Amino acid sequence: MMRETKGFKELVRLTRAVVFLFFLSLVLILATYLLHVNPSLPESSHEEPEVKAKEVIPVWKAPDFSSVPGTREGKVIQYGRELITHTSSFIGPLGSVSLKANGMNCQNCHLEAGTKPFGNNFGSVASTYPKFRTRSGKEESIEKRVNDCIQRSLNGDAIDSLSKEMRAIVAYIKWVGKDIKKGELAEGSGLLKIKWLNRAANKKAGRKLYLQKCQVCHGNSGEGQRLTSNSNYIYPPLSGDHTFTTAAGLYRISNFSKYIHANMPHGATYDNPILSEEEAWDIAAYVLSLPRPVKEFQGDWPILKTKPIDHPFGPFADNFTEEQHKIGPFEPIEKFYKELNK
Repeated sequence: MMRETKGFKELVRLTRAVVFLFFLSLVLILATYLLHVNPSLPESSHEEPEVKAKEVIPVWKAPDFSSVPGTREGKVIQYGRELITHTSSFIGPLGSVSLKANGMNCQNCHLEAGTKPFGNNFGSVASTYPKFRTRSGKEESIEKRVNDCIQRSLNGDAIDSLSKEMRAIVAYIKWVGKDIKKGELAEGSGLLKIKWLNRAANKKAGRKLYLQKCQVCHGNSGEGQRLTSNSNYIYPPLSGDHTFTTAAGLYRISNFSKYIHANMPHGATYDNPILSEEEAWDIAAYVLSLPRPVKEFQGDWPILKTKPIDHPFGPFADNFTEEQHKIGPFEPIEKFYKELNK
């Protein structure tokens, strides 16, 4: 009886071994077949999830300045560029042409002499001017636009539209945008679009970020940086008597935030920013809270409902506070005007 039991156990053990080998053979056969059908299967099973590449915006590129001819017209264009890059040598406290400006250069706001993509460039000026602007409620020429910058950003006096300097600046601006068809916009002109914050911009957070990211160039108090006391600014002031006024376009927080995000700190570009959009909003809120010259133009925004929602001075066509118009949140204001203009 014991012998029979022992024999039975051995038979069971042998049967299990045969079944195991059978199924193992099936697995090996199936694996061989799959490898034959799809040889890359072992590699693909270990691949990282595909990361979608960041969309690259094809942007306008300014003509090569070395292509400006050495003709009389070319020399006017060259002088225009010099006026843009070293404005304060000509128009400023120590200027050779006019002493009535704050010492900043046009290039401090219009980066790389007005040619940097999303750096407040001149790419679309010649193709779109003259044009109607809601700020003045009138059609404006390039000369009017240039004088706006001189008065609002440089805190100077308008210059004669027939002067040598104005003729040169306009010639340079037209040369920069010469390849853009009339009525068209250059890709990368103006400022990069960013989203509204869903909260008010935070000046306290902005100050902390400014001290970490910005003060090395613009100074602890926003005083800017020069090579010498009588030289042009290497890095422009962001506060005090020599910075842009409260009437400048960059005093609108949305404009300044876009400008910061795509261009600051040094080395940032629209397609490789260093600061997040949220950080740019907060830094802008802090910088715009710093003291600066106050300047008003009584004729601005003759139709109130066309006033930008982040223009920080009343009167308004709504009941939101000046503080909310200055630092947000802006979505409720935007919603109000969408309903108003239906």
